[in-house]
Amino acid sequence: MNNSFFRTVLGDRPTSEMELTYSHEHIVIDDCFVTAKHPEFLLNDTEKIVTELRGFYKAGGRTVVDTMPANSGRNVLRMAEVSEKSGVQIIMTTGIHLEIYYPANHWRYALSEDELTRLFIADIEEGIDQFDYSGPFVKRTKHKAGLIKLATGNDTFTPHQELVFQAVVNAHKETGAPILTHTNYGRQALEQALLFDKLGADLNHVVLSHVDRAMEIDYNKAVLETGVRVEYDSAFRWKEGQPNYTLNLLEALLPLFPNQITMGMDMAKNAYWKSYGGTPGLNYLLETIPSFLEEKGMESYFQKLFFDNPKQLYAFSR
Repeated sequence: MNNSFFRTVLGDRPTSEMELTYSHEHIVIDDCFVTAKHPEFLLNDTEKIVTELRGFYKAGGRTVVDTMPANSGRNVLRMAEVSEKSGVQIIMTTGIHLEIYYPANHWRYALSEDELTRLFIADIEEGIDQFDYSGPFVKRTKHKAGLIKLATGNDTFTPHQELVFQAVVNAHKETGAPILTHTNYGRQALEQALLFDKLGADLNHVVLSHVDRAMEIDYNKAVLETGVRVEYDSAFRWKEGQPNYTLNLLEALLPLFPNQITMGMDMAKNAYWKSYGGTPGLNYLLETIPSFLEEKGMESYFQKLFFDNPKQLYAFSR
């Protein structure tokens, strides 16, 4: 019997119900440390979010992965509301984001590996804090995280980042929750993959984001050869006159690694949302990728990119 499931903000679902999935999004980013400096990241207008998600649903989209981890703009009650109103299933995330998303005296630096592990597990198994760990009290909701995130920058991993790696893998092993990472323009992606392998993570349930920003086919190939999955989200970001490196990578690598590549939009800026008056909007991939694949004689990979690979990746692996 297949009892494979994924965990949405509204509860667990069989992976057969995941259907068309975007693998790296930002659906809600509430007032927080980073939006105070960068208001372009603010995504907390429920009506506008629901409008965009309903358009995605109408175009065939069914599931999105929201990648904002602990205390960096999460709002679990708003996320549950927009999921209920739009019909789109949303996977929420625990874990820790890049250091720039937090003040220098943040609690993340004071917690031990075991304390971080237990915090991540509590988000997954008990429920996400209504206040997102920003106040003196923790009030857990019924809404649980279905994913664990970490992030690294341009340079060699710091001892603190290595501690976060260990805590993330601990929580992954304990709960079966999948892992997603941030890479800066794909930098340190290979090092991330090798460290996850060393720590004993199940690489079938680990995805490294933004690796298409590294541009080079050989580098992406080396990352994929480790067995991890990658997520490409820059198809709309390349400037006029530049090659579309995302599409180049898809053409070169989908035939070699058909089961390891996923896609998303990563629309963390409100200027990317049509409902905020921006462009290109959440449906961009659905409007462009099928015709690109058809032009290259690669139509069969659409099912892999948006259905099969996310379904395998985001399932819990006990």
